[in-house]
Order: sequence, then C-alpha cells, then structure tokens
Amino acid sequence: MSTVTVPMCAVVHFEMPYKDRQRAARFYAAAFGWTHQMLGPEMGDYMLVSTAPPGARPPVPPDAALGSINGGLFPFKPDWPMQHPSVVISVDDIRAAMQRVKAAGGEVMGEPMAIPGVGEYVVFRDTEGNHNSMMQPDMAPPACKT
Repeated sequence: MSTVTVPMCAVVHFEMPYKDRQRAARFYAAAFGWTHQMLGPEMGDYMLVSTAPPGARPPVPPDAALGSINGGLFPFKPDWPMQHPSVVISVDDIRAAMQRVKAAGGEVMGEPMAIPGVGEYVVFRDTEGNHNSMMQPDMAPPACKT
C-alpha cells in the first residue's frame, strides 16, 4: 500500500441556507454585528456576510493559520440533541450574546457548557432554523498539575 501525502486544504468559507434573506440579514447584524452584501438573481440571490473587519485577528490559538477556519468532529450520540454541522461564532460575553440572539428572534438551546481550557459554548437556532453555536473563548492554557 502506498502512502500519498495530501496538502492540508483550509476551510475558508461557510454557507447556511435562509428562508427570508432580509430577516436573516437583520438577525446576524443584530446578534453578532455581521455586515452583508446582497447579490442579485444572476448570482442566485446569494448573501455574502463579513464576520470581522479587514485585518482583524479573531481570538484563536496563536498558531492557527490566518484566513482559515479550523474545526472538529465529534462522535454521534443518539441521545444528544441537535447533532448537525455548525458554525461556531466567537463572542466576548456569551450571556450578552445569548440575549442578543433572543432579542433578534433566535432561540438559545440551554445554558452555556464550560469546555476546560477552551471556553463557554452554547447552541442556538437562528430565525431561519439553522443550528449554530457561540463560544466565549478562554485560550489560556490549562493549569499545570505538579
């Protein structure tokens, strides 16, 4: 058996469906400050979104590649709710962001879960029925045990 080395291909874009384009644009602007550009029918009525200002560096580990989106896969568990692909949005204050999601018409699914050495995480449903998540990062390394 031969081993082929494949170059690492970065994820650089995400997509979510919408049912009502204006409503979706209002939701993500109100909840997360995203800006949007509406494209016309010649481009499939696509809506481009910008999630960070030009030149900004999101709160990711210092060794993460610029311009890419890292992620992970988790084991499917039949008794867990909402096991779908998800975009995880970084927020400074998860409780304030939860309130913005609710005020913008979304639904927060439970309370934040603490992920040791990573941050607080909670799932939400947007106005279009998409399941996504938000995280208040805590990129501090875990405490050393001596």
